[in-house]
Amino acid sequence: MKLYADLPGRRLVQILADLGLLAWIALWAWVGRRVHDVTMALAEPGRQLQGAGAGFREKLNAAGDGVDNLPLLDDRVASPFRSAAGAGTDIEKAGTDLISAVEKFALLIGWTTALVPILIIAIWWAFARGRFVRRASAAQKFIDADDDLDLFALRAMANQPMAALAKVSPDPSGAWRRGDRETIRALALLELKDSGLRPPRTA
Repeated sequence: MKLYADLPGRRLVQILADLGLLAWIALWAWVGRRVHDVTMALAEPGRQLQGAGAGFREKLNAAGDGVDNLPLLDDRVASPFRSAAGAGTDIEKAGTDLISAVEKFALLIGWTTALVPILIIAIWWAFARGRFVRRASAAQKFIDADDDLDLFALRAMANQPMAALAKVSPDPSGAWRRGDRETIRALALLELKDSGLRPPRTA
């Protein structure tokens, strides 16, 4: 499997693209984390509710304990305090529910913010790199001698733009049929360049 081009310029571009992808992933992972942290600030009212409910409950329970078992009254005075303390539990639960909802939302929006741009670029990168790897790996199997250039010259005449072919020869197909080695090599170079491969050394 051929991961990088033989041609220095194209290989450098591929390496820079790989590093750029890593930097892009790191950037959006950081942005997603920041979005998560900022969104979690919405949970502050929930924390306040939670604290207020817990404090309210504890104070009323303490007040109930303070008047518990008074002479003649037993726990009849403490019971209303303890009943009212249940409201504090409800307030605390409302705060806990709000915090839980904000945590889920922050997690969702954080991951979404990070993953969407990462996946868009990563899919494009994987498609481009996969196309190069398939093409270069397949082409490399056929390029070990000058004689193999005929195949690439033929592919060039089928794939390359007419303007590029005209720069090589006014009659590229005729030169190919005549076995003109110089023209065949020039045509093959067009195709090999697209595959990121160097031609074989001339004998």
